[in-house]
Amino acid sequence: MTDVIVVIGAGSIGQAIARRVSAGKHVLLADLRLEAADAAGKVLSDAGFAVSTAVVDVSSRESVQALVGQATAIGDVTGVIHAAGVSPSQASPATILKVDLYGTALVLEAFGTVIAKGGSAVVIASQSGHRLPALTAEQNTALATTPVDDLLALPMLAPDKVTDPLNAYQISKRGNSLRVMAEAVRWGKRGARVNTISPGIIMTPLANDELSGPRGEGYRNMIALSPAGRAGTPDEVGTVGALLMGADGAFITGSDFLMDGGVTAFYWYGDLAPR
Repeated sequence: MTDVIVVIGAGSIGQAIARRVSAGKHVLLADLRLEAADAAGKVLSDAGFAVSTAVVDVSSRESVQALVGQATAIGDVTGVIHAAGVSPSQASPATILKVDLYGTALVLEAFGTVIAKGGSAVVIASQSGHRLPALTAEQNTALATTPVDDLLALPMLAPDKVTDPLNAYQISKRGNSLRVMAEAVRWGKRGARVNTISPGIIMTPLANDELSGPRGEGYRNMIALSPAGRAGTPDEVGTVGALLMGADGAFITGSDFLMDGGVTAFYWYGDLAPR
């Protein structure tokens, strides 16, 4: 039986992780835009990987279920790399919550029913989730465990409560790590693991949108004042993804890995701290 790695989001981070964990396996590369999936698929195919492509809208249950069906028709799903999402400069609060929060919960639910024993997944969250002030225990539980189709109806996510795209993004990414922690319990019953990576500013097209957007100056200041003094690269995220999805990460599940060059540390306790 063929082992299948499902990559959702054809961007450079998803590709970087896939290159490290997919040798000898079949890569099913899905994106909202088929042309993006096909372009990324050609890069991987030219590098020697077996690849097929698909269209998926992670905010649609029918679309995600169709992707699950396509993946299981190829073989055993032994890995999922969920790297799809929209940034604060790209969408409204409602769209961010639907894609980044609801969409991630939907992917975790759907693939958690088919993931193979010994399988693993990585969800790309964000440093932004670490800059959201502490939520209550009840809010944490709600984001982690509310049934997927009821998630967007939570009072804390009402349009009059979440009015800023950045706040929607922070809540979504905090929600991703909380959801993964809860899902790790269910995935564990299948003998599988799931973790989040929370990258800082990684040089991707999405990051370039942010750096040239209304918050660009703030992001450039973050980079300049961080201990690393630079943005990250997709390959660095790929290295952490490979650890989490491979045999060396077999004892790691339900965890969130912050890799941001020290930006969050400086945000809370250093020169970037809010005054």
